[in-house]
Amino acid sequence: MAKFLVTAIYTIPGMAGLAKEGGTARAEVVEALIENAGGQVEAVYYAFGQFDLYVLCEVPDNVTAAALGIAVRAAGGVDARIVPLLTTAEIDAAVRLPITYQPPAA
Repeated sequence: MAKFLVTAIYTIPGMAGLAKEGGTARAEVVEALIENAGGQVEAVYYAFGQFDLYVLCEVPDNVTAAALGIAVRAAGGVDARIVPLLTTAEIDAAVRLPITYQPPAA
């Protein structure tokens, strides 16, 4: 399974819903959504600052991650983004690939 970081900013109606339902209830909705898509939630954190919510999770693949993102954003309430996360082993494999790149001339 692939690991992802979900960041979300609540819209005004979404924040009103969070205030009404509470953080635990909304976290349970997030967990159920990801688990029903075949994934697992590692952590759910609320925050203040750039984002209101962080979710660390695993889902089967990029297509599943895209489907989750589309469903959540289309429903409204939150502006969510899904960031793929790579392990150190994946980065080690990436740096060993023979990629040639020429930067633009200055």
